[in-house]
Amino acid sequence: MKENKNEKPKVIRKITNSNGKKITPKPPRFNIVWLYAMLIVGLVVVSYFINSNTGKQISTQRFVSEMLKPHDVDKIVAYKDGELVAADVYIKKDSLRKPQYSDVRDQRSISGSTNSGPQYSITDASYESLKQTINNEEKNLPDSQKTPIQYTQQSNFFSSLLVQSILIMVAVVLLWMFIIRRMGGGAGGGPGSQIFSIGKSKATLFDKESQVTVTFNDVAGLEEAKYEVMEIVDFLKNPKKYTNLGGKIPKGALLVGSPGTGKTLLAKAVAGEAHVPFFSLSGSDFVEMFVGVGASRVRDLFRQAKDKAPCIIFIDEIDAIGRARGKNNIVGGNDERENTLNQLLVEMDGFGTDSGIIILAATNRPDVLDSALLRPGRFDRQISIDKPDLNGREQIFKVHLAPVKTADDVDAKKLSAQTPGFAGAEIANVCNEAALIAARRDKPAVDMADFQDAIDRVIGGLEKKNTLISPEEKRVVAYHEAGHAIAGWFLEHADPLVKVSIVPRGVAALGYAQYLPNERFLVAKEELFDDMVLSMGGRVAEDIVFGKITTGALSDLERITRLAYGMVRIYGMNDKVGNLSFYDPHGENQFSKPYSDHTAELIDSEVRTLVDQVYKKTHDLITEHRDGLEKVAQKLLEKEVIFQSDLEEMLGKRPFEGRTAYDKFVNGELPPAEPTADNNAIPESVLNPTNDNMAGDIA
Repeated sequence: MKENKNEKPKVIRKITNSNGKKITPKPPRFNIVWLYAMLIVGLVVVSYFINSNTGKQISTQRFVSEMLKPHDVDKIVAYKDGELVAADVYIKKDSLRKPQYSDVRDQRSISGSTNSGPQYSITDASYESLKQTINNEEKNLPDSQKTPIQYTQQSNFFSSLLVQSILIMVAVVLLWMFIIRRMGGGAGGGPGSQIFSIGKSKATLFDKESQVTVTFNDVAGLEEAKYEVMEIVDFLKNPKKYTNLGGKIPKGALLVGSPGTGKTLLAKAVAGEAHVPFFSLSGSDFVEMFVGVGASRVRDLFRQAKDKAPCIIFIDEIDAIGRARGKNNIVGGNDERENTLNQLLVEMDGFGTDSGIIILAATNRPDVLDSALLRPGRFDRQISIDKPDLNGREQIFKVHLAPVKTADDVDAKKLSAQTPGFAGAEIANVCNEAALIAARRDKPAVDMADFQDAIDRVIGGLEKKNTLISPEEKRVVAYHEAGHAIAGWFLEHADPLVKVSIVPRGVAALGYAQYLPNERFLVAKEELFDDMVLSMGGRVAEDIVFGKITTGALSDLERITRLAYGMVRIYGMNDKVGNLSFYDPHGENQFSKPYSDHTAELIDSEVRTLVDQVYKKTHDLITEHRDGLEKVAQKLLEKEVIFQSDLEEMLGKRPFEGRTAYDKFVNGELPPAEPTADNNAIPESVLNPTNDNMAGDIA
């Protein structure tokens, strides 16, 4: 046999996974829609044959001799059947009792009723021929006794009652299919949707047809976290680079960070860069009111992922199903959540360790997650995504300022220095608010003043220009804010003041003072003490000037109490309590304290003593600078907003030399931030549970 040179050689594709092992392609899945289609066709065919009531075909001679001559025919209905004419013969009910009609007398329809006709069917060459045959046999009969003949132009197929029943059945089946599709999650499903697909995964698939446009260039201020996830992306793109050295693809990475720091954005960037199928869903998507649904959705998710491997699964807010088992057991919903978690643990660490599935998860509550979920082999890496530092905020501002039409005086470096403690979402909000403010003022571009107003709005809330405040209350607010300003100006470890305002903002803020805290990871005892003195300045100023105190110091007292208990109970900064820490980040001692009642009394006593010392130092400081307090308060009543330059005019230069981190950063003297170990950092929930640039000052 000659070889055909023009014939192209066959190419056999070998499908391998990330480890180079051959993967056997799975056959296409059977679609249940075809089963429904075959069932409908079968029902129509069977119904047609069962319900077909066309008469028994007989010859014209038998019709004339056995039916027409004895006058047993009730009526005849003729219709055109192709080139011929067919006629249905109806026998009189009384004549059906005769023996020659026994073959049709006992026939019954599908409804169970007796055969009402037509009982027989004949065929003739034409309607005139059929009519002539009948007339020849009945020419001697009077017209009243002659057999009536009806002629219709249409076939009796569509006029048949039984065929109409078939059409009705088909319509019912089609309506049923439509309802099933709607209830199975079709477009516009409504409240009753998802009934029959309740156990299916709700993950959104991003592949070649639906690519994610977010890339690592859109993620700023998360350099260490980007490095970790970029390695995962590189593993998916170049697996042999790692497998040749014996490395294995990591099972999962857990993104941990405060709300708004960019966990979900980083996951979207991974989806945009990896160029592999990406399944995205939330932890709450597994939770349903039906028993067993969560575990079923986990199985379905991993089944889909294995078909698409190598791929990435991203579970946002995984703490919805990943909470520690055995705590706060409640029969019902808690058992269902634990079943879902158990199934997730099994799927993440099954026998197939080379499935090529990487799991990314995000949470801001790592302390409540189950320890089995956090062990290596499931989540091999825990990537901490903290709030950005000065350099990180500058990069984030540059990303969000790119689409904004800004003036020449807008400097990302200055904005980053004026927004300490801001997360990425808050920076994006500042840029958007600044653009809206500039548009409201009909400006051609967004300038620095608009950004300052936007920062004020994010910190203190919306400015309430129409709020009616009595002159006495306004005076109290002015002295309260002046007390904070004086205390901060003459304290060595206090943060530098930026602005003091008595313009009402937010829900209950009648005034606020904004500071620029030095961004530090370690805080000394003296610095915490001065921070409490700064917060106490408003309450002490009210007491000194008016001889009475108000409720305006609520947030100040909350901050002072929190810091005082932190120094005594957590950081071991008290001589009597000693170097002990009763910090409980995992909530293990929620219903019991890890110390005796005597120790609890000692802690309370030392906290009260510490706060008394803070009050005394604040009182002495403001009494010493009473003249400065009056100047600042009167200036606030006059201008409502004063800045650091105004304080320098009234109080002179700050007595403590030392440049702030803001000055050093703006002048380019600060090096890029180095990664710092988290175990030495002060827990944010203890030191700064709210925005860092709030001085705890809500009047």
